[in-house]
Amino acid sequence: MKKTKNYFQKALMTFNGGSWWGWKTHDSNGDKIPNEDRMQYQHIKIIKDGATMPSEADVNAKIQEIKDADTAAANKKASGKQKLKDLGLDDAEIKALTGA
Repeated sequence: MKKTKNYFQKALMTFNGGSWWGWKTHDSNGDKIPNEDRMQYQHIKIIKDGATMPSEADVNAKIQEIKDADTAAANKKASGKQKLKDLGLDDAEIKALTGA
């Protein structure tokens, strides 16, 4: 089973030196936020002294940057495999060399 990346949390990790945030459990009216709805920008709470809240635009830009890097890496991997095929290697040989 392929693991889905949580780009939102991965982006948050790039700010303030790592684990600086948690999730609010109740909204401003005191109503409980369901667990499945907590992981949203508006429910971030700062839990590390000295940390500052990045703007939502900065977080979204970082998410896109990470996605773009993942896409570029996947494209390079596919391109490299194709080049090996073009050199005459079969799928088993490529897998033995690359592990993928």
